[in-house]
Amino acid sequence: MASEIEDIIDSIEDFIEECKPTVFSSGKITVDKDQLESLLEELRSRTPVEIKQYQRVLKNKDAILDQANKQADAIIAEAKAKSNQMMSENEIMQQAYAKANEVVGIAQKNADEILTRATEDANNIRLSSLKYSDDLMKGIGDVLSSTINTTQTRIGNYLNTMKGYLDTINVNRSQLSKSLAPEESSEPEARPQPEKETPAESDKEDNEQ
Repeated sequence: MASEIEDIIDSIEDFIEECKPTVFSSGKITVDKDQLESLLEELRSRTPVEIKQYQRVLKNKDAILDQANKQADAIIAEAKAKSNQMMSENEIMQQAYAKANEVVGIAQKNADEILTRATEDANNIRLSSLKYSDDLMKGIGDVLSSTINTTQTRIGNYLNTMKGYLDTINVNRSQLSKSLAPEESSEPEARPQPEKETPAESDKEDNEQ
């Protein structure tokens, strides 16, 4: 089909070359109108369907461009709406994250304060317990020391009393031994009696000590 169109165009060019120029201008020619229209009609009839469709497209180009622009505007508007929605959702998420971090920070601070107070209270209770235990053991130690001192004093007094009794016994035995020896005179010698402590004097001495 394209070769037939080229043939017709060549025929038109040959026709133009064969036309005679006008009398007063070499750039203008005299054309047989009927023959030229016949050639053009033949060219038009042999124009492919695709070219005719293209011609119709060109005629409707404004409508097509307008429709394309509308579709492009719709796509752009939808893209902007989705972008704004995503930005809004992102902003909401960022605010939620910020709020969550703030809540976590406050909770952590409160937990640290509670732990600090609990540690201080535990240390105070521990120190109080240690001081109470120390005071209690000191009191027990004082009682034991006093008891030991009192017991040592009483034991010392008791030993002194026992020693006094032992000394008296030894003196009496010595005197008794002399009495059992042969006497030079018929009259026995008067034996000296050791001085004995009365119970009242012994209690008095214990009280003084």
